[in-house]
Amino acid sequence: MSETINERLMARGIELPDAPAPAAAYVPYVISGATLYISGQLPMREGQVNITGQLAGDEDIEAGQQAAELCAINILAQANAALNGDMDRITRLIKLQGFVASTPDFHKQHLVINGASNLLADILGERGAHARAAVGMAALPFNASVEIDAIFEIGSE
Repeated sequence: MSETINERLMARGIELPDAPAPAAAYVPYVISGATLYISGQLPMREGQVNITGQLAGDEDIEAGQQAAELCAINILAQANAALNGDMDRITRLIKLQGFVASTPDFHKQHLVINGASNLLADILGERGAHARAAVGMAALPFNASVEIDAIFEIGSE
């Protein structure tokens, strides 16, 4: 990939926010060897959960995808903080786990999490091909509609 991750973000008009602080008793990321684990990120913008409530029907898929994109942006913000601004150390997005607050009859969690998968694949290029889970939940913290965590492989400094 000839463009840097930051150049791809700029091309899409995405400015990474400050990495959100943990909301409970955990750390926002852990680096173990060549693996970067990002704790679950919510669809937060300017310190507030932006998209809330259970998703219930086809009309909610687009809002859910927007929530998933915000989660992905916050994942990148955490990765940026973990890597001291050198996101080009990311060699591979290994896995995303997506959780969607949804009613029992909503079965399109996979389409919702596509919002994050597509954004990350666009920003990371070939490094963005990943394994994934998309799971329906009754509720998420702060009434968020979506929460996503990530696992990256990283190169040395």
